[in-house]
Amino acid sequence: MGKTYLACALAQQACRRGYRTMYRRLGRLFEELNLARADGSYAKFLARLARMDVLVLDDWGIASIKETQRQDLLEVMEDRDGVRSTVITSQLPRDKWHDYIGDPTVADAVLDRIVHSAYTIALKGPSRRKEKATKH
Repeated sequence: MGKTYLACALAQQACRRGYRTMYRRLGRLFEELNLARADGSYAKFLARLARMDVLVLDDWGIASIKETQRQDLLEVMEDRDGVRSTVITSQLPRDKWHDYIGDPTVADAVLDRIVHSAYTIALKGPSRRKEKATKH
């Protein structure tokens, strides 16, 4: 399928055009936000994320999320809404994202900031990793 590959290619092109970009797997982003909260740099880290012209969030929906992570996601999306680009990759169909987020109120708020102004690219076909593995 190549979701990560495509997202990274978009981010690389943005870099070449002088835009600030950041790539994070969603699980790692949550870990970083948790550590930032613990060491007192949470607001600074959120501001850093908000300054990124393109933020790639990979592997959306892989693992369940906790209450603090829901709130973190809302903060990140709120700061980016209408002013910065966010690329999300997921194997989870978009109609399942509400259930993935969990809390209906937070899910509505987060998805309102993502879905209504989004472009969707649906990739079909075998995994690129499987293809690559069979060639070796």
